[in-house]
Amino acid sequence: MINYVYPYLTLPVADALSAFRMSNFSGKIIVFILFLGSIGAWSVMLSKYHEVCHAQKAARTFLQRYRQGRHPLEIFQQQPPLAASPPAMIYIEVCRRLAGLIGGAGPGTDLTQAPYTMHEHEARALRNLADQIMAEQALALEKNMIFLATAVTAAPFLGLLGTVWGVMDAFGGLALSGMATMSAVAPGVSGALLTTVVGLVVALPSAIGYNFLTGRIRGLNILNEHFMQEFLADIESRFMRQP
Repeated sequence: MINYVYPYLTLPVADALSAFRMSNFSGKIIVFILFLGSIGAWSVMLSKYHEVCHAQKAARTFLQRYRQGRHPLEIFQQQPPLAASPPAMIYIEVCRRLAGLIGGAGPGTDLTQAPYTMHEHEARALRNLADQIMAEQALALEKNMIFLATAVTAAPFLGLLGTVWGVMDAFGGLALSGMATMSAVAPGVSGALLTTVVGLVVALPSAIGYNFLTGRIRGLNILNEHFMQEFLADIESRFMRQP
């Protein structure tokens, strides 16, 4: 189509919708699968972004509150309860185990004043528990990220499969009809190429979102590890018998 107002500009002869109409049945099925995959990928990216941002904000609030305290167990006994965040979960589970190790600590006992001396094997048990909780929190943060990784790798190949299949079908029909003209094969090729375009449209945002979220999650996991080391060091310096 020629633009008579600006002759040097041309508009595409066929848009994506017309290319979809010209594609074969297998191409339409592949485009439909990629469309569903795109919806799933965007849902994962948006929900995971909100989850990670909330976890980062809650983690910063918790770390600020913890470092303002004078005793490692101080905020464990305070109200209101801690907001859910990866470092807070590590803190709560370790504090619960430590409260159990402090013999005779009832509901109203002030754990910060309890006379208790930690042994080496108890410190190792707390460290193992903290490692376990930290690994569980890391797995929770990485939940559904495998779907984005699959979309990044599978979508272009699925689109290429549809293109190759469509081109084979177009040239097969050309051989049967005996009309060796560009106008006879062009519609089929155009419809076949649509699957590659759709595959790339699904893969590119998924790749960007996956890399962005992976960086955020890695930073949060490093923050959890640093807090775990800091917290356990505070507990050992407070409760372990110094040589």
